[in-house]
Amino acid sequence: MPREGTGPDFIEALARGLDVITAFRPGRPVMSLAEVAAAADLARPTARRILLTLAELGYVRAEERGFALTPRVLDLGVAYVRSTGLWEIARPHLERLVARTNESCSIAQLDGSDIVYVARVSVPKIVSLAVQIGTRFPALQTSLGKVQLAALPPDELERVLAEPTRSGLVPRWQPDRAERDTVLREVRARGWALTDEQLAPGIRSVAAPLRDGSGRVVAGVNVNCHAAETSVEHLLEHHLPLLLHTAGEISADFARLETVPHVTVPGSSRPA
Repeated sequence: MPREGTGPDFIEALARGLDVITAFRPGRPVMSLAEVAAAADLARPTARRILLTLAELGYVRAEERGFALTPRVLDLGVAYVRSTGLWEIARPHLERLVARTNESCSIAQLDGSDIVYVARVSVPKIVSLAVQIGTRFPALQTSLGKVQLAALPPDELERVLAEPTRSGLVPRWQPDRAERDTVLREVRARGWALTDEQLAPGIRSVAAPLRDGSGRVVAGVNVNCHAAETSVEHLLEHHLPLLLHTAGEISADFARLETVPHVTVPGSSRPA
């Protein structure tokens, strides 16, 4: 079926190519042509041409049982992270926070009703859900999501949460609207968020917002721990003050980066 765009400049072929890339989900590293076509809602000849084009570009490889993505796809996500400058700014702060808490720390941004991890420094601990750059979870059930949702105007909040999650995960906590609004109001008032096994068993975390130079919330940063190892009391009494200090430092550095003028110097031409 033809993709419906938003105007005359919409490139349907590009949209279809991205649909094919995102058809590969966790647990489905190799897919047949028929499976890709069905997942991307494309005719098999169209899916085949796209897969062969992606293979020629190095984003897909042919397997004995079908097709698989290659690590080159990661370049697409890394380009976003590098373009924001957030990782370069946050890395030393996250590393210091991890050293002081001995817990994994991450930064994530909203994407529809999900959060997507864009930076992470981890410690080797067993948790029920694996997290890496690009991982997405439902925002409302995570501390990283709560601090960002709490900053949205009411109309935008409803629009964002109306979008279906693309995480493939069904969270434990399923609040009604009144409970949800109460929680986000508390987050907004105190400036940080706690999640205690609301996403999945064993996952406990606390998060603070990251802001740009205008004070707008652009991401969240958290400390994540295993519920069996770290109590809520220790998380709030020891880790939270360190997290809030780190969030302030990252936000300040990010705001300073925005004030730096970006000047392109044309290359000088040598005389003939």
